[in-house]
Amino acid sequence: MPVPPRAHLVPLLAVVALLAVPPPHGSSGTGTVADAASAVLVVCCAVRVVRDRVRPLSRTAAVVLGLPVLGICTAAVASHDPAASLPGVARYLQVFVLVPAAVVLTVRDRRDFAVVAWAVIGLALAQGAVGVAQYLTGTGASYMGEDVRAVGTFGPTDVMGMATVVAYGIVAATGIALGTTGRRSRTWALVCGGLLAVPLVVSFSRGAWIATAGACALLLALCGVRRAVRVGLAAGALGVVLVAGLGIGSQLVQERVASISQVTAAPDRSVTDRYTMWAAAAGMWRAEPLTGVGLKGFPHYRDSHASLALSSGSDTAGAGRGFQRQPLLSPHNMYLLVLGEQGLLGLLTVAGSWLALLGCALRRLADTRRADTRRAGTLPACGLVAVGLLVWQLVDFAYADIGGPATVLTALVLGMAAWWSFAPHRPAGGPATGTGTTGTGTDTGTPAGPVPPRRGAPAPPATAGARHG
Repeated sequence: MPVPPRAHLVPLLAVVALLAVPPPHGSSGTGTVADAASAVLVVCCAVRVVRDRVRPLSRTAAVVLGLPVLGICTAAVASHDPAASLPGVARYLQVFVLVPAAVVLTVRDRRDFAVVAWAVIGLALAQGAVGVAQYLTGTGASYMGEDVRAVGTFGPTDVMGMATVVAYGIVAATGIALGTTGRRSRTWALVCGGLLAVPLVVSFSRGAWIATAGACALLLALCGVRRAVRVGLAAGALGVVLVAGLGIGSQLVQERVASISQVTAAPDRSVTDRYTMWAAAAGMWRAEPLTGVGLKGFPHYRDSHASLALSSGSDTAGAGRGFQRQPLLSPHNMYLLVLGEQGLLGLLTVAGSWLALLGCALRRLADTRRADTRRAGTLPACGLVAVGLLVWQLVDFAYADIGGPATVLTALVLGMAAWWSFAPHRPAGGPATGTGTTGTGTDTGTPAGPVPPRRGAPAPPATAGARHG
């Protein structure tokens, strides 16, 4: 019985699809069905690597993806309570090492990448539809005394979940629209991006707004100034129609946008708490500058480093849940969280891995533009999607950290960026070049493996053994 051509993507697509399943009540963000699916994905890749007996990653990919292991494990061993740090070790390795590596090993070519990107857009549309319905019917999470905040299926305890998924969908759609040559794909990408703008607005997530605007602006700048100006004007017109014309959250949105510039003059309660927790994380780092206070140590050491301006927690309600007080267990800044819990060593290894990944992705994007002369210097859609998603994540990490059911999608995004950076590719009209995973094939969809000689051509000389990777 023949195997379907994209059967190897089933474990990866299952992770994306299961993110639409509402998390159980009282869930802390881990142990969801999507996390279980990510574990299955990692196991499948490990079995394939052992079965094939080949080196799965190039040296560069192994170093960049494996660099966080040094800081994570060192911080766990050096913490005051190593046993309490073990769940943090598992979570960090899942998000920043294992799942991204599994994505690199699973995606074989640009067609596979496109399937995953459209799956993310589909998830964003589904979550966005739920979020818009919540806003229109007043069944969302509580915001400014009204149950109008769009949170999708993630619930009021994870108000960033839907905003993150929708923002991923917008960035992916923007990359496809800018990089694809097919009119149909470009049209669908533009339609999806326009539709997703509505749930992003009514998510009332300032961090997601800023990160989405920054990532899309970068993609437009990479594709040319003229196109950036045209799209910028169109996006501005769409915003005017949505907010001023249709009145989608106009008053609440205006107040939320105005609060972005009031971070020093008259900050609201959430901004004050965030600044206080940032200062607490910096205080933990000053106490343990090299290795930090240990993974999962922020809640334990928070009160001893925070000022009296910190509130006891945030109020959550709505979206089918009753009122409850949500404790503030993280600084809502990934860089400061790593610095406080893992110290300078952790920040250099974990954040250094992200910066190295961004540098490799941008370098490959530039190399592809120079090599592909058939498209007159335009950039490929998969490269734009990968760079845009990675930039979005790095910007958003200044306002948020890992946590919640949507975290596993962050791991997939890092894996998509890693695939673009390290998988082998073939310039226009040339053989595959670069280093990457064994058996991934070229970006154009050509399967990996030897090419049979033409009839009448001399056979290639036998080799003692092929070096993979």
